[in-house]
Amino acid sequence: MSVSSLETTVGDDVRRVRGNDYRVLQPPEDFVPELRVSVIIPAYGAQHKLDLVLRGLARQTYPAELTEIIVVDNGSSPPLRLPGDSAARLIRCDRPGRAAARNAGLAEATGDVIHWLDSDVVLTPGAIEAHMRWHHAAPYLSVTGYIRFTSAPLPDTLPEDLEAAFEPALPHAWLVGLVERTDGLTANPVRPFSLHVGGATSVSARLIEAAGPMDEDLVLGQDTEMGYRLAQAGAVFVPEPRARAYHLGPTMRMREQQRVDRVSHAFVADRIPAYQWLRTHPARRWKVPYVTAVLDGTAGYEAVRTAVDALLASTVADLSVVLVGPWDRLDRDRRAPLKDPDLDLVLVHGHYEHEPRVRLATAAEVDPSVPFVLRLPAGWAPGEDGVAKLLDLARAEGLGLVQVLLRESPEGVVAARLERVSAFARARLVVRPGEDLDDAVADVSGVRWVTGEAYGFTEGPVEPLGRRAAYQARVRAEAEAARLAGEAERLRGQVAKWRDEAARWRRSTVELRREVGALRREVHAAQRDRRLDQQRGMRAVLSRRMRRALGRRSRG
Repeated sequence: MSVSSLETTVGDDVRRVRGNDYRVLQPPEDFVPELRVSVIIPAYGAQHKLDLVLRGLARQTYPAELTEIIVVDNGSSPPLRLPGDSAARLIRCDRPGRAAARNAGLAEATGDVIHWLDSDVVLTPGAIEAHMRWHHAAPYLSVTGYIRFTSAPLPDTLPEDLEAAFEPALPHAWLVGLVERTDGLTANPVRPFSLHVGGATSVSARLIEAAGPMDEDLVLGQDTEMGYRLAQAGAVFVPEPRARAYHLGPTMRMREQQRVDRVSHAFVADRIPAYQWLRTHPARRWKVPYVTAVLDGTAGYEAVRTAVDALLASTVADLSVVLVGPWDRLDRDRRAPLKDPDLDLVLVHGHYEHEPRVRLATAAEVDPSVPFVLRLPAGWAPGEDGVAKLLDLARAEGLGLVQVLLRESPEGVVAARLERVSAFARARLVVRPGEDLDDAVADVSGVRWVTGEAYGFTEGPVEPLGRRAAYQARVRAEAEAARLAGEAERLRGQVAKWRDEAARWRRSTVELRREVGALRREVHAAQRDRRLDQQRGMRAVLSRRMRRALGRRSRG
């Protein structure tokens, strides 16, 4: 079934879930079972565990006539067998790997719901019914049960009381922690698709057909990667505590988590853009980019180049561009190229034909695994950090659509659009006949308008800055910093010189003060001596005058 057929089948009367808040669905406790479920069990060896798993399925409360069980023998030697009273069907898949085995079972399945089940996971009797209760409420769900890991010895036959036989057991700590941290996965966690674990998860078959089968090229991490594609197709992820199961022994991940993560991360980084912490390289390309920009490649060479070059020079390196145009019909005029009526198309084609981040396409088709699509009119250039800021806004507010107002005039509005692919996929599932798709996006995720000026959008040719310009600016800044450091050192030397000069002048001032003081004392002494001399002279004059006067008297 194609995505479009899924949309027409689902959309009319399905309740709308905003983000991952599935609580609005409120499935009834009592429901009339109508949907068929296909339980797919990939198995390799471990016949005794498989027998116990099949016995657990035989006890399910969900109607047996609506339950299909497919066991996929993934090359076991000796081959696996089914118990004589089992209602399961056994097929063989010789291509090794759990993903290949699951896909083989998926190809044979006829149910409305696919229930992945590992060959060492025993379901409690009401588990499938707990899953199907949700699937009767909405046709775009992924429901995961709660698995407990038991180390109890395996019984010869499955006991009636599973809890008494398999407890004490350990919970799936990571899953339980994720659910508790996010209020049951309703508080819009960043990666709800991580709940899609293959041990005991059920998914709408139509949703799987829209998302695609398991990726057989992956060594590990197939469950998570498929969960991501299901999210991109509009899935809502539901943890169901009443769907309980026992895992017979620890998993490989529990035994060797670091080694498993090392292998898994090496592959899923290319396929799951949401795992940004795995994409630490500042410039390399990935199989699935984080954002793809779509432009009209027929809008003129200069206009197209303005937009594309600005995008390629932006701070978001994890970006690709799709240029839409009639490239398959392009026929260059070799004799009179300047008179070619398709000259601008020829120039665009020639300019970007060998740019690895630009794809020349005849239709505006984008890889559905890309998280965000930017639809940008040619001739408009976002600021160097404009795309990054738009992505930050969409992530921070959980928006499905950010409309960027570029120009408003009597002729109309020119706008760019940043679309969250998963939100649009969900909206297509629930949009009503005649309803604008953007209105449905507003219900399931949210819509915001912003101005282009706030994000650095300009019209017309600009000189792209980009990482090369940033490097050149850094080199210039480093040279300027070195120059200023030298100047500062020179000034520090000058200041030291001035300080020495000032100290010398202070010493000279002290010496001058001393000399002035000595001179003052000498002047004072000289003045004192002169006064004494004057006094002695006066006394001598007076003495002579008195002697003369006394002499005259004595003679008279």
